Amino acid sequence: MLDFTYYTPTKVIFGKDSHKKVGKIIKDYGYKKIMMQYGKGSIIKSGLYDEVMRSLKENDIEVVEMGGVEPNPKLSFVRKAIDVARKENVEMILAVGGGSAIDSSKYTASGAKYDGDVWDFPSRIATPEDALPVGCILTNSAAGSEMSSSAVISNEELNIKRGYNSEFNRCKFAICNPELTYTVSKYQTSCGIVDIMSHTMERYFSVCPPTDLTDRICEGLLKSVIKSAKVLMDNPNDYDARATIMWASSLSHNDLTGSGRQHVLPVHQFEHALSGEYHEIAHGAGLAVLLPAWARYVYKHNPERFSQFARRVWDIEDNDDLGASLKGIEAMEAFFKFIDMPLKLREFNIPQSCTERLADLCTYGKQRTIPTYIELEYDDVKNIFDLCY
Repeated sequence: MLDFTYYTPTKVIFGKDSHKKVGKIIKDYGYKKIMMQYGKGSIIKSGLYDEVMRSLKENDIEVVEMGGVEPNPKLSFVRKAIDVARKENVEMILAVGGGSAIDSSKYTASGAKYDGDVWDFPSRIATPEDALPVGCILTNSAAGSEMSSSAVISNEELNIKRGYNSEFNRCKFAICNPELTYTVSKYQTSCGIVDIMSHTMERYFSVCPPTDLTDRICEGLLKSVIKSAKVLMDNPNDYDARATIMWASSLSHNDLTGSGRQHVLPVHQFEHALSGEYHEIAHGAGLAVLLPAWARYVYKHNPERFSQFARRVWDIEDNDDLGASLKGIEAMEAFFKFIDMPLKLREFNIPQSCTERLADLCTYGKQRTIPTYIELEYDDVKNIFDLCY
């Protein structure tokens, strides 16, 4: 196990009706004027908007609204939000939504305290030295942004999707009511499940010394998610299954499943290239296509690891490590199919010729490799995208 620092300052308020406490929570922190960011109207249709605004009004919280956050949140929206936050002198940002609203809020919070362009952060030109505080009301179990130090944004001018990590990205509080996810569609629920599993598996498959305790945490989380996912396919309003998925979302990406080892989330690097180029592709759907292809490309370089995954997570009974590894990958792919996720790039109606462009985006114009059990160079990356088609 490698040395590590585990830092999770986010206060989690979990349970039924917890969102109705938001005004009191913000008031107790001492904030009086906030910006509220949310998506394109689902919280209005569900009635959540009215409940949140009522709680804020009852606690004398002044609200500056910024609705319209898109899936794969856009840099242009964040730039506008930063200008408004500065002009209105808001004291904190409240995200009401899923990972897109939270990541947009994180970028707004750090950009409002920075003299340059917020794109400097994912471009590695600068690092945040201050930020407005961020809190969230989670409505979709997927990205884990409610407890993570990461934030991802899409630059639609360049068709590039990039992220950066900073402790300034940690939410001060996360309100997590599983009931708020009842209205999430089956497709988006499945996308979220894949994202949670990917956050966990990509840490599990990192190059590292023995980390048995962290392995067991990962394996237990994955088995619980798989079990709950099967319940939700038939009963989307099962509270316990929704609660399991929501809590797993947070734990999968708050560094717990990566403690004691280094990780780079290689498949996420592939997917950022994919949905950065094709904004209409949901992040989890892209991961469902990419994970099995990546695994098939690298599993022979560490069959001990992949066979352990197969036996402990998918209950594969095969004494041959290579055989067990492949069966585990097949079981993962079969599960993605069971929850109605796409398995091939062609299902997105994009041309096969896209793989060259995607490989170029992923490797930053052949300027970087993707570290995993082997260093994935441009040709390797293109081969994996080709396997996906």
